Amino acid sequence: MGRYIAIDYGTKRTGIAVTDPLKIIANALDTVPTHELMNYLSGYIAVEPVEKLIVGLPLKMDHTDSGSMKYVKQFVHAFNKRYPEIPVEWIDERFTSKLAVKAMISGGMKKSERRKKENLDKISAVILLQSYLEQQNKNH
Repeated sequence: MGRYIAIDYGTKRTGIAVTDPLKIIANALDTVPTHELMNYLSGYIAVEPVEKLIVGLPLKMDHTDSGSMKYVKQFVHAFNKRYPEIPVEWIDERFTSKLAVKAMISGGMKKSERRKKENLDKISAVILLQSYLEQQNKNH
């Protein structure tokens, strides 16, 4: 049994979150330049067993694909080729950035830290993963 890992994919940076070994809590892991994402995940997977990859589904408000969808699909295709044994699941990522900003404010994060986009990306990934965990608990 491995952890779940979630990514909030961006064309420049990608936020990454991971569960604890019991898959109860989502924690921020890192924000990496997107062109280094596969290498980062490979290094992580070599050390920690990963049971599932959760990917933010970039949709517009009308439920159609956003402009970044083709890049996310290319990444997921490459990930599936490299790690066919690790299933990939999608979760709607609309509103995660707004929720992340609210979480940073309510958590008391200083304005200078909130301005750092890598913090927003990481926290967005945590929100994606926590939402996924909550959905799983409702279904069981």
